[in-house]
Amino acid sequence: MRKNNTLIYVLIVATLGLIGFVYIKGQSKPKGEEITVEKVSKRTIKEMVGASGKVFPETEVKISSDVSGEIVELLVEEGDSVVAGQLLCKVDPDTYKSMVERGQATVNSSKAQVANSASGIARSKAQLIQAEAQLEQIKSQVENQSDIHNRNVLLHKEGVISQADFENSEAALKQLQANFRSIEANVKTAEANVESAEQSKRAAEFTVKSSQASLKEMTTSLKRTTIYAPMGGIVSKLNIEQGERVVGTAQMTGTEIMRIANLNSMEVQVDVSENDVLRVALKDEVEIEVDAYLDRKFIGKVTEIANSASNTGTSISLNTDQVTNFIVKIRIDPDSYKDIVQKGKKFPFRPGMSASVDINTETQQDVLSVPIQSVTTREEEKDEDEEEVKKKKDEDEIKEVVFVMSADTVKMVEVKTGIQDDENIQILSGLEEGEEVVSGPYSAISRKLKEGMQVRLEDKEKKKEKSK
Repeated sequence: MRKNNTLIYVLIVATLGLIGFVYIKGQSKPKGEEITVEKVSKRTIKEMVGASGKVFPETEVKISSDVSGEIVELLVEEGDSVVAGQLLCKVDPDTYKSMVERGQATVNSSKAQVANSASGIARSKAQLIQAEAQLEQIKSQVENQSDIHNRNVLLHKEGVISQADFENSEAALKQLQANFRSIEANVKTAEANVESAEQSKRAAEFTVKSSQASLKEMTTSLKRTTIYAPMGGIVSKLNIEQGERVVGTAQMTGTEIMRIANLNSMEVQVDVSENDVLRVALKDEVEIEVDAYLDRKFIGKVTEIANSASNTGTSISLNTDQVTNFIVKIRIDPDSYKDIVQKGKKFPFRPGMSASVDINTETQQDVLSVPIQSVTTREEEKDEDEEEVKKKKDEDEIKEVVFVMSADTVKMVEVKTGIQDDENIQILSGLEEGEEVVSGPYSAISRKLKEGMQVRLEDKEKKKEKSK
């Protein structure tokens, strides 16, 4: 029994000692939320828009064939340097030579038809002249015989000439009149023949023009069997080998044979979201990182901003969940990679290389700013009447605030913010230079801190010991 009582006494004393130790420890523990602070100061802030994309030549020409056939000569290889007007390759011209010869023969035949028509016109005109001369001759004969017959009519009435002479005179007049009508008809026929011959000549001339146009088209097709470089540059892509067949038509794109690019002038094409593209402007300075060059940044400028979204095709999707991006083109400044060129690498960038960019959309120098994590949001406090009104609204009113150090407590101050970078954010109103604002930890700033809450500064020495 004595042993049991002694054990109980020992346990009671130990418990009381433990409670006293915890109490003393709690009294000695620093009070308040542990925080870090930073002074409001003036800084230079660069607002950046990040995006990623690919490297492309600013100028790249796709060369396709306008005619179909076999590649009988291929005079360049991928990577070769070419100049404008240089012969690149030849398509088999034999078929097109035959077409040109056939077209030339058609033109000659059409010209011969024109010549025959001209001869027909000459013959028809000669016949017309002859018929007109005969008509004049018979006309004078009819007039002469008409005068004779008129006199014979008077003489017949007076009984000077016999009935037989009168009838012979009348018959001669009628015969001449019939001959006159016949020759007059011949004149009209000759005139019709002349007009018909002239129309035949015009038709033959049109045939000549048509055959000449066909010949010109065939000659053009023959010329297109030899393909020349439209610009100087580098053969960046070669899609065919000698002996392969290519398809070419004038109405649509033929087989792509190769691409020629100017690798001296390169650009980065990136997708920028619709939320950021309105902040991007032409000539904005850009920092470019190319995956092929580690720990190296290049400089560029925005040269083109798309007016239509890159994912807008022939059909417009009305689904708002779809990501909408706009293509922005950025020219890489040759001075930013001049040292690489000087080391012997004439073309440091190749089409299709991956790249990421930071576009400097706005720069503000010597502006009041705080660490970006110092700014948080709180719901605006309202009284009971306002709370009833609040319930009728769709969204609560949110304000941006920072917590300013005041002795061992914090004061919540509403602020208005401007541009921001990765570390700092501009303060437009609410703070003055030199004030100390809470900069960490983020969990305390975002949720725990309240107006007048007691705080204490973080023990940096203890933090260093823990980190070790």
